[in-house]
Order: sequence, then structure tokens, then C-alpha cells
Amino acid sequence: MKIRFYQNIDGYRWVGFFIALISVFILSSANPNTQWLGWCLSVIGCSLWVYIGYKDRDTARTLMELMYLALSIRAVINWL
Repeated sequence: MKIRFYQNIDGYRWVGFFIALISVFILSSANPNTQWLGWCLSVIGCSLWVYIGYKDRDTARTLMELMYLALSIRAVINWL
């Protein structure tokens, strides 16, 4: 399968990467007061990666990110 790289979404890849990095940092701190923020950032990052996977026509990555997005939304609801 050939991955299609679009010029207009390359910046989104980096934004999604940094949002995921920040969310993992917050979630791994194990501070219950800030974990809701980590999950909210995870929802944003996953949404970006779902969009990128869809644009690249990478079904496996899109489905994986959709699953993680659904679990992240569930976690936000549980924390709030």
C-alpha cells in the first residue's frame, strides 16, 4: 500500500505528534487532578490522526485511531 503524502496536511502530522506527546506526558504523571486534561488532548490528537489516516487512505491506521478516540472520549466522560 502506498501512503499518500499531502502537502497541506504535513503540518497536521507534527501538530498531532506534539499533542500526543503532551497528552502522554500529562497522563503518565499520574496526577488525578490533571488527567482529564491529558485525555482531552488525546481526543484532539486522535481526531487529527483519524483525519490524516483518512486522507492517506490508510484504513488500518484510521480504524486504530478511531478505537483510541472512542476510548479517549469515554475516559474524558469518566473523569468529568
